[in-house]
Formats: sequence, structure tokens, C-alpha cells
Amino acid sequence: MNILVAPDKFRGSLEADEVCNAIRAGILLAYPDANVTTVPLADGGEGTAQILTKQAGGTRIEVKVSDPLEREVTASYGLSADSEVAFIEMAAASGLKLLSENERNPLLTTTFGTGELILDALNRGVKKIILGIGGSATTDGGIGLAAALGFRFFDKNNKMLGVNGGNLSLIDRIETANADPRLSAVSIVVACDVSNPLFGTNGAAYVYGPQKGATAEMVEVLDNGLRNVADVASKTFGRDYSEVPGAGAAGGLGAGCMWFLNAELRDGVSIVIDQSNIVELIKQADLVITGEGKIDEQTLSGKVVKGLADFCQQYQVPLAAVCGTLQITPEQTRDAGITYAVSVLDRPMNLDVAQNEAFRLVRDATFQLVRLFFANTRSDFS
Repeated sequence: MNILVAPDKFRGSLEADEVCNAIRAGILLAYPDANVTTVPLADGGEGTAQILTKQAGGTRIEVKVSDPLEREVTASYGLSADSEVAFIEMAAASGLKLLSENERNPLLTTTFGTGELILDALNRGVKKIILGIGGSATTDGGIGLAAALGFRFFDKNNKMLGVNGGNLSLIDRIETANADPRLSAVSIVVACDVSNPLFGTNGAAYVYGPQKGATAEMVEVLDNGLRNVADVASKTFGRDYSEVPGAGAAGGLGAGCMWFLNAELRDGVSIVIDQSNIVELIKQADLVITGEGKIDEQTLSGKVVKGLADFCQQYQVPLAAVCGTLQITPEQTRDAGITYAVSVLDRPMNLDVAQNEAFRLVRDATFQLVRLFFANTRSDFS
């Protein structure tokens, strides 16, 4: 019996490789002779670069860059074994996790440090960059990142502007003459796990601004600023990306990457799956087990579980999913191509207890589902 284990992280409790270990332990408790292959996955959010680097046999590079408030911080990114691909997470330099709660203010924060990570990768001669843009502290439309790479932003009085969310509405002109020429020779793919447009009630400022510290008044200022930068950038580059799904990701960095880096936006799940050779492993599997902290309707529109379900359906391999919270109906489970989905919670408990006991809970739930699967298929594998 070949079992492929390919989960996402359980946010706040287990990283993806730890979930792999817990599921593997549960499988081997049920059937010690099972042949288990583990592949930790991610959806483009935090942890994606680490997983991609590991899959590429790469190394971690540490660089001193600017944090969201332009203080020096040490950030890291991954470099493939052949030094041709860089795996960067904007959260490493421009993430919300780098700020205390009272420091959160998207009028002041910038993606400049993320641009510095890209610059370091260019200095190392990479040919491709995969950039994950989850977990941002910023709503600057990517102008900070662009400034680190040589772009300049001016107001109507020809005064060069600081590159933060508060100055978006003042931008009158974008100067491209000093942009790093190496950008045109590098392929840049952005891992994006949301589909929001750049501005409007479903855009970057209104949907994600409050969690970054924006008040209602700030949200309006930021949204107007994103509308302005979209107008100026569209005229400068001859393309309007403001309505492209994902343009509003990471405070408008999705759109900024398309304008300033000529980047391609892709869902993070497909990028990780492409890099992992997982399709071949699915073809060889008798059962695939995946999981993430919560399975809900959002899971069905591009997360790891849905990405795997599509391939498992294609190759007629059963897919089981374990999760902390299960919030989809049996009909949704069936329609998504998930054979079996179960919450790992085995009794009423609060979040702290669930997180502290996560490894055991995942292991034990896996034990039960594998025993059930083998009981139903034992005649086929006797």
C-alpha cells in the first residue's frame, strides 16, 4: 500500500513538515508495513519559500534589509542548488509579524525591504524568482519594492516621494530610467492566494487594511491612493492591471509586481505542486492524505486541499483530508473530490488546548481514517 502524505501547515500549531510527521506516525500505527511518502505543501502564504527551497535542494541566504518601517532587519530567502532560482517571501522583510500591534499603520509601512531581497537575488545572478506575497504589513501598491529596484516616484511639483501607503495619492509621475535593467532578463512568478482587485470595496484597502492597523479613515485614504497609482502606472506602462484577480493581494503588491517587474501572478498551490513532482507521486499512490488547519468554502477555491483533489480525481486516487476545523457539508466534500474529511478534534476543547495537542490529534485522527480505509479495501490489498 503506497500512501502519499501532502498537507499544508496547521496555522499556529504545526508547520507542514510537522503535519507530515504526525500523519506518518498515525499511518504507521495503523499499518506498519505501509509505504509512506511525505511532501509538505503550501498555498503561497508564509512557509512557501522554505518548502520550495527544500524541494529544490537549496540553501538559505540571509540579508540585512529594511523592515516595514525602514528599520534594519535580517531577512532570509532560498536559493536553489544550481543558484538559478530564488524563493522569496515578502513577509520576511515586509510582513505583519515584524511589527508590534501598536506599530501597525499602512500609511507608513513600505515593501522596500522586499525589493532589497530581490536586488540581492539579482546580484547573485538568478534567472528566476518565485515571490510569495502573503502576510504583508503594507498597502503601498508595490512602490516600495519598486523604489529599491531603481524606480522613482514624484508629485505634481516634481518632488521625489517617500514610498509608503500615505503617499500613493500624491504620485503624479513614475520615473523608470534608473530601473534595474536585469529585471527584463529574469522570469518572476508571484505566488498569490487571493483574488481581490486593487481597489474598491473588495480591494486591498477595504478588505485587508483593517488587519494591518488601518482605521476607517485610513482605509479611504489608502483606497484613493491605490486608485491614483493605478491611473499613473497604467499610463506609464500602457497596461491596467487593477482588475486582474490578485491585483489587490498584499496591499496591492500583486498589481505592483505586474507593473514594475512584469511578473506573472499564479495561485501558490499550482506553483508548489509544479515544483514538487507530486503529480507522479499521486499516480503511484493508493491513498493520498492531506490536511490544513481549517477546511471551509475558501479551501474549495484554490487552497492545497482543492489543488490535490483535482489531481486525485483526474487519476482516480482517493483523497482523505484531516483538519482542525471542518466547515464544509458532505455535499461540498463530495463535489470537491474529497473522499473523506474529518476534524482531528476528539472532544470539546479551546484553541490553546487544540494547538498544544495538535501533533497527537492529527496522529490519532489519521490512525482512525487509515484503519477505516484499509478495512474497506482489504480484499483489494490482501
